[in-house]
Amino acid sequence: MHLDHDEEDYNLSLSKFESMLKTNKVFFFDSEEFEEIILHYLDMGKATLAKKALKLGLEQHPKSTGLKLVQVEMLVYDDKLDQAEKLLNELYAIEPTNEEIFIQKANIYSKRDDHEKAVEFLTTALNYTEDYADIYNLIGMEYLFMDNLELAKESFIKCLEEDFEDQSALYNVVYCFEFLDQNQEAIDYLKTYIDRNPYSEIAWHQSGRLYYGLKDYESAATCFQLATYIDEEFVGAYMERGKALERLKQYEEAIESYNRTIELDDPTSYALLRIGKCYEKLGNKAEALKYFNKTVHEDPLLDKGWIAITDFYVRQKNYQKALYYVNKALAIDDQNRLYWKRYATINKSMDHFEEAEFGYRKAIEFGDYQLDTWLFWVDIMLIMGEYNNAILTLIQASEYFPDDYEIEYRLAGFHMLLNEEEKGNYHLSNGLRINAKHQTLLKDMFPTVWERQSVQDYIAKHTKPE
Repeated sequence: MHLDHDEEDYNLSLSKFESMLKTNKVFFFDSEEFEEIILHYLDMGKATLAKKALKLGLEQHPKSTGLKLVQVEMLVYDDKLDQAEKLLNELYAIEPTNEEIFIQKANIYSKRDDHEKAVEFLTTALNYTEDYADIYNLIGMEYLFMDNLELAKESFIKCLEEDFEDQSALYNVVYCFEFLDQNQEAIDYLKTYIDRNPYSEIAWHQSGRLYYGLKDYESAATCFQLATYIDEEFVGAYMERGKALERLKQYEEAIESYNRTIELDDPTSYALLRIGKCYEKLGNKAEALKYFNKTVHEDPLLDKGWIAITDFYVRQKNYQKALYYVNKALAIDDQNRLYWKRYATINKSMDHFEEAEFGYRKAIEFGDYQLDTWLFWVDIMLIMGEYNNAILTLIQASEYFPDDYEIEYRLAGFHMLLNEEEKGNYHLSNGLRINAKHQTLLKDMFPTVWERQSVQDYIAKHTKPE
């Protein structure tokens, strides 16, 4: 491995320091060596060693501002903010134009949640620094803490003007634009950025994401493709390109793109699922099934995989197979409302009414409050003759869907079947008030009730033209 001189010196001073600790001999290091050793240990999360090095460093170089600033950093790290500030004030008296002093002051005020004061110190540091990019980046972060995304965005843009390869600033700029709902402006900004830095795969990838959000799938696919030309192993860009191509109905190309992600990385259940969906769209059922099976094999906990296989068989009207897979899914996760609803729907198609009723009940128990689930459940109870339970269920459903004609007409029908005429008429009048046009729902579901003269008279009386 080829190391440059700085790196070699750095490794030498580290091993020299560590052998010194083992032998208790004292070696001499210059103050910059100590700074690097301390920061190395801090980065590694070895605070005790960092403190040892600092103590030795200050014994050998009691006047070193650099080491005292590292000491400030460690005090801040330990939340000893008042001590750190006292030390900074002493340093300021000696070196009033040292940018690091202002950066550390800003750091202290940021920790105290006084972000405006932190910005003031960082702005002062701009007068004494040569590294503008770094300070603009820090100012941007303070504005993010204050939720001032407009000013944060301006700071990150200034940071990129100083150093257009600062990737975290690039992500942050796009984040600000998106948060402010300025997707088109973000695309325009990235165009000017790409003019300066055309080989930034991140800029192309972010542009693709923004175009995708604006439903411009053509442009999105192109941007993702360019990102993969610059970095041929950019898994995320291949994945997103696949999604954009799917939207454009270019299923073969989408499959290619998803396959690249599998070649480059471990296969993800998401990529396998998408490939299966593409094959299904292309009418290649055997391949579709193969990939759906791979999906659930790769990630048995991904409900989308089981649902894809189950729905595939439902579309083929192969209910036996569909039921087999939904039961396998329920064996893994018996609290998944999406599985229970499918279990119910499949059993209903096979005229297994008790199982269907149980499935809808479970789906609702685990949080599926969609109107059609309540209605399917109730319609099964009608077939099974469970009129009282159906009424209780409809009353529960009406808490989620007050004033829904489908619920009201059903309540009318069930009460009439139980010869509770008064309650039946109450709900019938509600149904007619909400939507008179759909009164035929009563005729379709409760033909014996519909044929009653009293019901016909009631409808006629309540739908008389004014």
